[in-house]
Amino acid sequence: MDSKVQLPTGYYVTYGGQFQNLQAAKARLAIAVPVALLLIFVLLFFTFHSVKQTLLIYTAVPMSAIGGVFALWLRGMNFSISAGVGFIALFGVAVLNGIVLIAEFNRLEREGVTDIYERVLMGLRSRLRSILITGAAPALGFLPMLISTSAGAEVQKPLATVVVGGSLRLHSSR
Repeated sequence: MDSKVQLPTGYYVTYGGQFQNLQAAKARLAIAVPVALLLIFVLLFFTFHSVKQTLLIYTAVPMSAIGGVFALWLRGMNFSISAGVGFIALFGVAVLNGIVLIAEFNRLEREGVTDIYERVLMGLRSRLRSILITGAAPALGFLPMLISTSAGAEVQKPLATVVVGGSLRLHSSR
């Protein structure tokens, strides 16, 4: 803009409104998301006392993020603050499902199931339904927001797109 418009001395251009709010919110999210992920990691470690199990649970986070990014791309949407909030919610669902599985595997191990393959199969048989429902509930709950055209839809759609797309990707990767 500086090359095209000559302003008189003492005048300058600033950007405000939604653009300024978006820049400020992106800066806050750039700090809040990594801090939230670090806190989740620390809490998981204190829960399971194992870096290996904590990292195993964390493998679901990138899988869900891939689904959320892909869903935004499919719908031609850009990253927004609403989408960022959707990613945080999605990461929570992914971690919750991992906790349910790992806790069940640990319970089976304490009960004497020593073969890892048998433990995984037994754990999946007993917890698969709860994991599918945990993932399907947000996806179905956000469906009205996903297809909304009413007032506020521009804020709701990115959040719903991320949660629904990430939930579908998360469950197809399990």
